[in-house]
Amino acid sequence: CAGGAGGAGPGAAMDLFGDLRRMNKRQLYYQVLNFAMIVSSALMIWKGLIVVTGSESPIVVVLSGSMEPAFHRGDLLFLTNFHDDPIRAGEIVVFKVEGRDIPIVHRVIKVHEKGNGNIKFLTKGDNNEVDDRGLYKEGQNWLEKKDVVGRARGFLPYVGMVTIIMNDYPKFKYALLAVMGAYVLLKRES
Repeated sequence: CAGGAGGAGPGAAMDLFGDLRRMNKRQLYYQVLNFAMIVSSALMIWKGLIVVTGSESPIVVVLSGSMEPAFHRGDLLFLTNFHDDPIRAGEIVVFKVEGRDIPIVHRVIKVHEKGNGNIKFLTKGDNNEVDDRGLYKEGQNWLEKKDVVGRARGFLPYVGMVTIIMNDYPKFKYALLAVMGAYVLLKRES
């Protein structure tokens, strides 16, 4: 296969650098600016979703099978987190526990409301045998509203598998980012 169309060998890398060298400075600046606009647009859309949904993380990926059959590993969840809405038993929440980086997606199984408006609740994964008290920080038996990142309002099945693959195989993630960056930088307007 001599001079093939976009192979992944060392010749492809040389072609990439050759294309970069053949660009004049104006074209290169234009491509870098185009790339920066794409990245900043994505960040603006993300920040806009945060404002509209009231959630610090409006979209999350289910990383385990603890919520099966309701949600499967790789499902993409859409969240809202309006503080005026009361938390009710049966609702699926995404919460963060002190000392853990990754939020957890589980169902509220018990709610305790006090007269002063304080709400405490207990969660459990649908596919788990016991409640989540073992997941909470040491000495914590209940979650509070401040622990909630969002509440599941919709989902797309298995769309988040790309995220899981990129986390499980970091080399794949960097290769994909490099290819996307090279494409944006080298794409020429017709």
